[in-house]
Amino acid sequence: MLERAREAGVARILTVGCDLDDSRRALEAAAEFGLQASIGIHPHEAKDAPADVAGAFDALLRDAAVPAVAIGETGLDYYYTHSPPETQRAVCIAQIRYASARNLPIIFHQRDAYADFRAILREEFKPRQRGVVHCFTGDAAQARTFVEEFGLVLGIGGVVTFKTAGALREAVREVGIDRIVLETDSPYLAPVPHRGKRNEPAFIAATAASLATLFEATVPEIVARTNAVAATLFGP
Repeated sequence: MLERAREAGVARILTVGCDLDDSRRALEAAAEFGLQASIGIHPHEAKDAPADVAGAFDALLRDAAVPAVAIGETGLDYYYTHSPPETQRAVCIAQIRYASARNLPIIFHQRDAYADFRAILREEFKPRQRGVVHCFTGDAAQARTFVEEFGLVLGIGGVVTFKTAGALREAVREVGIDRIVLETDSPYLAPVPHRGKRNEPAFIAATAASLATLFEATVPEIVARTNAVAATLFGP
């Protein structure tokens, strides 16, 4: 998989932690394969989060061979509610505060919880903080709110290539190429023409090509500009 990514021109991969064990594996994989990693507790897993999130994260990082470049995936998901909404909110807030104290960017997940998520951002997310709304699939109004009110960037993946994703494409046009980063959400949401397959980093090339068409730009220009956004977000 990593060799296919290299052949497709992918030079940087961030593997994302979704609970404590998964975050530990992400850090180990990053150390072994020259990747980057985040640590976080996904809203689905919030019900199993430790009482002391900060202490658990500190312990993870103390034992890791590489640093975490971000906190997350964290946020709210009311579509499945695998964890109670009030628990999701508490665990999300704990991670925002942890990231703020350590000057780390945040990878946010938001699904069917826009009003509560926006309320948490207004209360907890500091102007100096950095973050990305991963796998953004909202409309132009939501996109403007995240970008203009909170200074967030949008993570755009394979969904933007889907025939039915006209509203998402309009949202991406609205905020512009310099406010998005490319992502895969592997192993989910493979872009056209790979839809239906297990997604993987090499397929990000298809998303870049779709955005080049959308913005009437070249693929190298899309890659360069979204890479610059990612470098500002996560570091060079």
